Amino acid sequence: MNRKAELFVDCRCELGEGPFWHPLLGRLFWFDILNQTMLSANDAGHIVDRITFKDTVSAAAVIDENALAVTQSGTLLRYDFRTDTSSPIVEVEADIPGNRTNDSRVDRAGGFWIGTMGRRAEHGVGNVYHYRAGVLNRIISGITIPNSICFSPDGRTAYFTDAGAMIKKCSVDPETGMPIGDWEDFFAIEGIGGADGSVVDSEGFVWNARWNGSAVLRISPDGRLDRVVDVPVSRVSCPAFGGKDYKTLFLTTAREHMTPEELEREPQAGSIFAIEVDVPGIPEPAIRL
Repeated sequence: MNRKAELFVDCRCELGEGPFWHPLLGRLFWFDILNQTMLSANDAGHIVDRITFKDTVSAAAVIDENALAVTQSGTLLRYDFRTDTSSPIVEVEADIPGNRTNDSRVDRAGGFWIGTMGRRAEHGVGNVYHYRAGVLNRIISGITIPNSICFSPDGRTAYFTDAGAMIKKCSVDPETGMPIGDWEDFFAIEGIGGADGSVVDSEGFVWNARWNGSAVLRISPDGRLDRVVDVPVSRVSCPAFGGKDYKTLFLTTAREHMTPEELEREPQAGSIFAIEVDVPGIPEPAIRL
């Protein structure tokens, strides 16, 4: 059954990405990558934080109620709300200034999967890294645009797509979050845009944002299309579950590279949209530093 997401925050980000619900603060956080900004809003849709960094930022992981681990290009940072200061946790491609971070998410074991790509989406220059307990490993290399990083409820399966054609999956060690199997095809569909960011609900279904598809899809664990939710803008970038019962699905969107005519048709492009769903999501794990 098709349903439609509604406007939640009219923020009109250039490239909205990396949404997550902070369970200790009760707020939705997200990023405007190209404007180097992290934002948050309460459950009423009122903006609380608007924090600008020194370079592009794309995602974050919960440390505690006072701090986040933020993927700034070149560095994984610890950002402290109390002092409004950042300090490096570990360098991530600090020697490749032409790259920036993109889609990233924490696995069930507390490992942070950090995707990188060329600032101009150059072919094959990106990677995915796994950071956990002080150790950084490169786990995928030679990619163009990392997206759809998310994990099954039991932490045994990871999902990923490069440049949005086919979502793939692989087996993961639930104790460490490290991939232990080969990547295999999981889901592809034509006519509903390209695969962008994804998140998994408590039944193990994958919710996938569709860039240039005006939709978010719910996909069964065996790779079947279960549901299509319409979104009133075309460039849907990433979903996240939140709210008190984790039954609100929030969606970041973008207006990057849209023409004046497209923006006239979609004036709220780049804003946050939301829809209430029947199956709750899963709280994002804290990062294991």
